[in-house]
Amino acid sequence: MSLSNNLTTGGLRRTLACCAVTLVLGGGIAGARAAEPESLFPAPVYVTLQAGNAVENMPSGKTWGDVASAHYDAISRDGKYLLASSKDRPEAYMLDAHSGKKLATYDIGPTPQGVAISPDGRWGMAVSAGNGTVAVIDMATRKLVKSIAVGKVPHNIRFIADSKLAYVTLQGGTGVAVVDMQSLKKIDEIPVPGIHGPHNLDLSADEKTLWVRDLVGKVAVVDIPSRKELAVIPVGLGHAGIDVIPGGRYVFTGAIADHVVDVIDPTTFKVVKRIDVGQGPHGVRASRDGRWVYVGVTGTDKVAVIDSRSLDVVKQISTDGKLPFWLTVVGND
Repeated sequence: MSLSNNLTTGGLRRTLACCAVTLVLGGGIAGARAAEPESLFPAPVYVTLQAGNAVENMPSGKTWGDVASAHYDAISRDGKYLLASSKDRPEAYMLDAHSGKKLATYDIGPTPQGVAISPDGRWGMAVSAGNGTVAVIDMATRKLVKSIAVGKVPHNIRFIADSKLAYVTLQGGTGVAVVDMQSLKKIDEIPVPGIHGPHNLDLSADEKTLWVRDLVGKVAVVDIPSRKELAVIPVGLGHAGIDVIPGGRYVFTGAIADHVVDVIDPTTFKVVKRIDVGQGPHGVRASRDGRWVYVGVTGTDKVAVIDSRSLDVVKQISTDGKLPFWLTVVGND
């Protein structure tokens, strides 16, 4: 980096203080920057940097390269393994979540999208929207064991707590596929007629309610036992992630074609606040204790941290690469 000769001593000090510190560590770890305060991160957060071909670990600041067009990611409940998909290659990857070492590469089919790891740690899943399938990975053997046809243009996955079922949004239709993880077959489909293109999803703590974010600016709420659509809620423009935060007080969703995160009261189905975080918020996930909500802001290359009590942005953290698209949190995935 060149410094102008006419910088003052104070200006020079400020400039040097702002410079990134790059560490060559090997094993797939591309670099690191100053760690963020631990109080904002009760557990690690892993952010995909889509235009940076990398995954960043917050709060450590370590960045792992060699994850081509890193798109979606998911962390195992024990925090040991990370799955990530590629936006531009027909691949998904298993990484060691401590070292960043790539453990396996899977050919899952065209147009990879969401990934997930079952709570019991047995299964990994990765979506191929182009094939209309989800690839099933045995996490113990690190082998791809089956591809399951689920429907038109699947997008993302949510397991139930006992790992026996997985829900898969069907962006090319108006429903959510239900996959039995014992038979490894699609066994049902839940209609979500009030929205266009079911995109991302989450479950209430009692697993009786599906929260489904669409492509164009709505959230549908579906009672699973009755199949009744309880509400369709207008939110910010475009698609995004959605999270029923631990404790269930609020549901947060972003808006990639907008600049707001909507906060929904799950008892009234009303938006109680719209929080301006910057252009293009997509991935949204709360800390495992529900206190902090992390948002990947794609247009500014930052992660916004929201206090779930005050519903204010308390910090904007620049990422170590461009286009922070998705994030996964140990203890809340």
